[in-house]
Parts: sequence; structure tokens; C-alpha cells
Amino acid sequence: MIEYDDYKVRLNAIRPKLDNLSVSLNLEGAQEELERLHAQIESPGFWDDQETSQKVMKRSRQLEAKCARYQKMLSEWEDLMTICEMAAEEDDDSFLPELTSGFEKLETGMEEARLETLLTGDYDSSNALISFHAGAGGTEAQDWTEMLYRMYTHWAERHGYTYQLLDYQEGDEAGLKSADIMIEGPNAYGFLKSESGVHRLVRISPFDASGRRHTSFSAVEVIPEISDDVEVDIRPEDIEMQVYRSSGAGGQHINKTSSAVRLIHKPTGIIVSSQQERSQFQNKEWCMKMLRSKLVEIKEREHLDKISDIKGDQKKIEWGSQIRSYVFMPYTLVKDTRTAFENTNVGAVMDGDLDGFINAYLNCAATGTWATK
Repeated sequence: MIEYDDYKVRLNAIRPKLDNLSVSLNLEGAQEELERLHAQIESPGFWDDQETSQKVMKRSRQLEAKCARYQKMLSEWEDLMTICEMAAEEDDDSFLPELTSGFEKLETGMEEARLETLLTGDYDSSNALISFHAGAGGTEAQDWTEMLYRMYTHWAERHGYTYQLLDYQEGDEAGLKSADIMIEGPNAYGFLKSESGVHRLVRISPFDASGRRHTSFSAVEVIPEISDDVEVDIRPEDIEMQVYRSSGAGGQHINKTSSAVRLIHKPTGIIVSSQQERSQFQNKEWCMKMLRSKLVEIKEREHLDKISDIKGDQKKIEWGSQIRSYVFMPYTLVKDTRTAFENTNVGAVMDGDLDGFINAYLNCAATGTWATK
């Protein structure tokens, strides 16, 4: 059948791309590193240093998953080619749906792997710390901020990532004023770094009895989780610690004890909070982790020599420039101002379908080609 001949041609056409992916992903280097790590794991006394052993095991699992995924794509290509040959020989069109869906799946997997090769930043493989801040506008902005919080947690779930709620400050009537979450998984920061900035919403407000159209703003800040082996000079005298009772979603301990912790870095004005743990000590540890990550990220983004050079207005640091508009009324459209990528299915986007925006950003960053604002 002609359909099978077409698919055979298409499969032969993408085979060189599949082979090139092996080089781009540096699978040969990954295999060599895996052999070294496995030898280290099997060596006597490996588990004596728990911190080091956990890092080695984590890296080993990442490399194993990377190699296994490529091998799976190779197997899928071979299986699809076999289906083409068998179906054409037997003149059996019942294989066509399986071939069609299998080819689409392979193409999608190859594109995802290709995008990962664009993640070359020092911290792209790290977990991502996301902070949400409602803009001016009271309930309207706070409701929009909660919608963004939901959007990113749904994106994480769609991609098999886990997330931890670190801090959550409820809105006065609805939504939230601010929140912090940690999204954990391979390349979480590399994919989500494109989301930092101001997000603008235009809609008919559900809180306006007159049914007028409102514009709301919310800031999203994304920074990488910085590992403990990166040295950061944070002087104890530069930190002001505040404790308070937890609020928002939590357990039975919420609002009963002053276990939540807020740290203020006095030289820069950076504020971090955590209320996820039951003890003050654990929440302070999370705050220190977030503070270290923010200081290192700002220092490197601004090309500064030392942490003490960080100055100024945190609004400028946290809010940045508007990156995306979400229009619910009078038409439906989500458009990124940097890449010009757009999606008219706002429902899907708000349910976490952000891959088109993220992919467009990575491609623009790789080529240096941005939309004209």
C-alpha cells in the first residue's frame, strides 16, 4: 500500500536525525561516566558518606534514564520499520493506525530530546524554585496569581515532575498574594527559566458585578536550586529572622504554632519564607536554601564578582518585564511577547499546556532570533 511506502520514506528520512541525536546528547560520554559511577558505587565504603553517595546515585539514575530513553527511540524506529515491511508484504491496512500513532510518538520524543540538547546552562539540569507575586489590583490580581500557580503545578504533573509547596500566603478574599514552590526533576530549571517575568491577564472580572473587563498582572520568578557545594558568603549579621504562624493549605499544625520562618537579607532586601515543615529549624533550612539560590542566580545574571555587589530595588529584580499576555475576552489568545508564539486554546494553557511556549523560547535562545516588540 502507498501509505506504508510513504512511512518507510519518512522513517528513512529521520534516521540520520536520530543518529545525530546520539552525538548531540553525548551518549558515548554518558556511558563512560556511568561506568565510573558504577565502579564508585560498588567500591568499599561508598555509603559511609551519605551526602556524596546520594549525589552519585542521583547522577547515575539521570544518566541511565538518558541512555535508556535514546535506546527506546531506536527500538521504536526499528519496530515501525518492521511494521512497514510486514504490512506492505501482506497488503494489510490494519497496521496503519499503529504506524501512524507510533510515528507521531517517535517524532515527539525526538523533538523533546533535541530541545534538551539546547539546555547548556550551568544550572539547567537543576530543580526549579518558582515564586508567585500578585500585582496591584487586590482580589483580581490575587485570583490571577492563584490561576498561574495552578497552571505551573499542572505542567509539572503532566511531565512527571514532583513539587513541594514551601510558602503560601492567601489572598484577602480569593486567590493568593504570594507563594513559593520547588519543582523537582531533571532539567526542571532549564525548561522553566523561560517563565520568569510579568504575566498579564485580560478578562471579564468574576468579582465585578458590572461585568467590566479588567487587566491584571502577576510576577513569576524562576531560579535554579543551587547545590550546597557552591560557596555563598552569607553573613549571619546580614540576616533578620522572623517567625509566624503558618497559613493556607497544610496539616493540622497550621495556625497552631509559630513554625513558619521568614528570612530577610538586609543588604539586598531579598525576602524568603517557608512554612511547609513542622519545625522552625527545618523551615529555616529551606529559607537558607532559597536565599542561597537567589543570591547566586542574581550574582551570575548581573555578572557580578561577589554577592555584596547586589544592590537595589527588589521590585525590579522580581518583576522584570512583561513576557506574556493571556486574553480571555473579547477573544481568546495567549501570546508570548518575546517569541511571538501564540495559542488560542486558553483552557489548555491554563491546564498546563506550556510546551509550545517553552520550546519556542529555547529555539529563539539557541538561534538568537527574537520577536520584535
